[in-house]
Amino acid sequence: MSRRRIGFWYRLAAVICKPPLLVLFKRDWRGMEHIPADGGFITAVNHNSYLDPLSYAHYQYNTGRVPRFLAKAGLFKSGFVGLMMRGTGQIPVYRETTDAATAFRAAVSAIEKGECVAFYPEGTLTRDPELWPMQGKTGAARVALLTKAPVIPVAQWGAHEAMPPYAKENKLRLLPRKTLRVQAGPPVDLSAFYDQEPTAEVLRAVTEVIMAAITEQLAVLRGEPVPAEPYDWRKAIARERRAAREAARAGRGAAAATVDAGPAVAPAEPAVAPEPAVGSQQARSTQQAQEDESK
Repeated sequence: MSRRRIGFWYRLAAVICKPPLLVLFKRDWRGMEHIPADGGFITAVNHNSYLDPLSYAHYQYNTGRVPRFLAKAGLFKSGFVGLMMRGTGQIPVYRETTDAATAFRAAVSAIEKGECVAFYPEGTLTRDPELWPMQGKTGAARVALLTKAPVIPVAQWGAHEAMPPYAKENKLRLLPRKTLRVQAGPPVDLSAFYDQEPTAEVLRAVTEVIMAAITEQLAVLRGEPVPAEPYDWRKAIARERRAAREAARAGRGAAAATVDAGPAVAPAEPAVAPEPAVGSQQARSTQQAQEDESK
């Protein structure tokens, strides 16, 4: 099917968003030749800043193939943002509900109609301390196996310099002028998985292949080697909790040892003649008065 007509709402979004992006940022765009000219396809994109969806959308808009994002359902509910999300045909995701599968059905339907569906496989901003892609979720893999559509890995870098992820203050750091770098790679070869049952193990394996392709593109943008293994956020949290429990147990053990040892012996102090108690002083004063009276 031919490429999707961009439509009024996407053009309106471009009119609003492109001028500030053009003025405030420099661009380093690579690999646009890998974006299919026709037919449905998937893009799998890394995520390291709240600003990078605008960077990626700008990049792909200029290829003539506008993406349909899977986005949190709350963004669609009200206000101008909700109006734009609905008007541009984005796909709401109802997390942890019985409607969660609806997003994947909508994604499959869009691809079958010849559109592009953009996935952030990590599901959130990366928690990797060095901002490499972390382990991904299996949604993109599931849709890829159902549709057998091309999966284009897209890496981006630079938006985090203007808006760092999880910063204490979400302030834009626009000066000096930052460069938004986006690079698309060749389609990920998933043909070895097409005839397999989409079990949890297969979906995980497909996801790892997709994430590895994104990481390779990012390594080119960063000019750095690919990490030995992707960051596993769940394992990192488990390690932190285990370390906290061990520290707490060690603290309780030290406190118990102190109690068992008994009170510490106080160091010797210089001998000082004790002062007589108040009651003894009063008794001696009364006795002395009686003796004086008997004389």
